[in-house]
Amino acid sequence: MGIIASRNSESARAETNGVVYYDRGPLTGADGRGYQRWAIQTHFVGRGEDQAELVRRYVLPLYRQGDMLAFGAKVMCMCVESVRTRDQVHPGFFANLLWRFAGINVTGVGMHEPYKLQLVIDICGLPRVLLAAFCSAVTRPLGIRGVFYKICGKGVGGIDGFYFRSSFEIYRQLALINPDDPDGLCRKLFEDTGVPVVLMDSNDLQRDQLGKSPGFPLTDAQIQDALRDNPAGQGDELTPLILIRPL
Repeated sequence: MGIIASRNSESARAETNGVVYYDRGPLTGADGRGYQRWAIQTHFVGRGEDQAELVRRYVLPLYRQGDMLAFGAKVMCMCVESVRTRDQVHPGFFANLLWRFAGINVTGVGMHEPYKLQLVIDICGLPRVLLAAFCSAVTRPLGIRGVFYKICGKGVGGIDGFYFRSSFEIYRQLALINPDDPDGLCRKLFEDTGVPVVLMDSNDLQRDQLGKSPGFPLTDAQIQDALRDNPAGQGDELTPLILIRPL
């Protein structure tokens, strides 16, 4: 059976116990299992906020036994301050040269920004980035995408921010780096709240699973099924928390 999703162009907005959420509609996975998903709206989460308190405030009023939570990586980065600011990054010669040759990116800024490219150089080292850029240039005419990120590795594909078109000024001045020990973060969040958690870095093209709490009720394939249509969205709705309820 294929993936079957029911999602209106405008999701139904609802409010329970002061919590605003959007009904993203039911979805049936490849194994025939069904899921209901609610995208929970939060305030704009700042650096150093308590991720467990976010779950208590926004998720527990809607939660019932058997539910699961997909926690957005951006918000987790802010909570644990896995970030870099522009004044911490100093683009050099290669960053200022190579960003001009970055391929088309439809989900965000990609490497089209010298600050972001310099951050990748700082993380991976210049030799690896030069190799990745060369291989990407060779394979791109062949229709092969994503080579740069595969060669760089180290979570480079998950770096977000330094995005001059962002709706939020802070994301123009700040980059988010996927946090260390994502499984440990999910485990601690589950211990603190009792809600099974999977940490997701998602966009409209892919859903990268970074970690999950022990005993999470779904397999990795089922998690991909339940979040196939990216219910968190790509806009500025502030809906980074997705409550998943098996049907």
